[in-house]
Amino acid sequence: MGKMSCFGVVLVVLLLLHPSREGVMVAEGRVCSSKSHGFKGPCVRDHNCAQICRLEHFSGGDCQGFRRRCFCTKKC
Repeated sequence: MGKMSCFGVVLVVLLLLHPSREGVMVAEGRVCSSKSHGFKGPCVRDHNCAQICRLEHFSGGDCQGFRRRCFCTKKC
């Protein structure tokens, strides 16, 4: 097989393996984040962070960074 036919075979295989998104609507929006003012101590579990963030009127939150701080998130 020549270089061109190998390239063609690889291209066809990649196209067959590529997932199709036909018929799927995805609404992507920006997500803004802000450091939590109410969370105290190191952020170990995202669930605990998200609960505190909901009390601060955000939609959720997660632990981020090397220092494991709680950041609250919401759609902007």
